[in-house]
Amino acid sequence: MTLAGIVGSTPADAATGLPYTYVHTQSWTRVTKKIARIDLQRWRRDADDSGREVTRRLPDVPGLAHRPTQAERDRFASARKTITPYLAGDLKAYIAEPLPTEATVLASVLAPRELAGEPAYPRILVHGVTGLATHQYLNQDQRRTTLRVLAAVPHIAYQGEQTDFAGRTGLGFTATADGSTTQLIINPGTGEILSVHEQVAGARSGLFSCVLILARGYAANDTQSPSTQNLR
Repeated sequence: MTLAGIVGSTPADAATGLPYTYVHTQSWTRVTKKIARIDLQRWRRDADDSGREVTRRLPDVPGLAHRPTQAERDRFASARKTITPYLAGDLKAYIAEPLPTEATVLASVLAPRELAGEPAYPRILVHGVTGLATHQYLNQDQRRTTLRVLAAVPHIAYQGEQTDFAGRTGLGFTATADGSTTQLIINPGTGEILSVHEQVAGARSGLFSCVLILARGYAANDTQSPSTQNLR
C-alpha cells in the first residue's frame, strides 16, 4: 500500500504531553438478531489506564438488513447519556504502548501468526486493525505501520475513491474472507481510518458491524473538550 509512504501529520500529532487519549466513535453492531446503535466518547489516562466513557444509545433495530443513516446520527445528540468512570487499571489500551514499529510484528500481535493459513485470517487481521484504530490514538509513524499491516492482508483490494454515510470521502479498500466483506475508507492525506463497514453472507446475511471514527486526540482531563483531530 503506497499510501503508507505519503502519510502526513495531523494537528493532534503535535498535541503531546496531555495525559488523556480521546476517541469518539459511532457504531452499528450485530447482536444476535438485532443491531445495536451506540455513540461513544472515551477518555483514557495513559499512565494508569483509568478514565471515563460517555455513551449515547439508540434503541436496537430488529433484523439484520438495517443500513445506518445520517438521520440516526442526528438522533444520537438527544439520546440518553450514560457516564461510566473507570479506576486505574480498568480501561486498558487495545495494545500496550509502545506499539511494534515493524508491520509484521504488529500483525502477529493483532492476529496470531499460526492462523495465517486459515480462511478467516484476513477477517481477524482487519478486525485487529479496526480495534486498534477505535481504541487508541495512532501517531504518524504508527499510522504508517498500520497501513503496511493492511497492505499485507490477503485478498485486500483497492476500490478507488469512496464516501461513507457521514459524508467523508477517502480511499476505499475491501477484504473478503470467511463469508465476510469488509470495507475500510482511509483519509489519503493522514492515513487515518475514517470508517469500517462489514457485511456477512450466508444463511444470516446482512450487516455485521459499521464503525465511524469521528475524532481522536488528547485531553488535559476526562471532562474538558479534547485537543483533537476531527476526521474529515
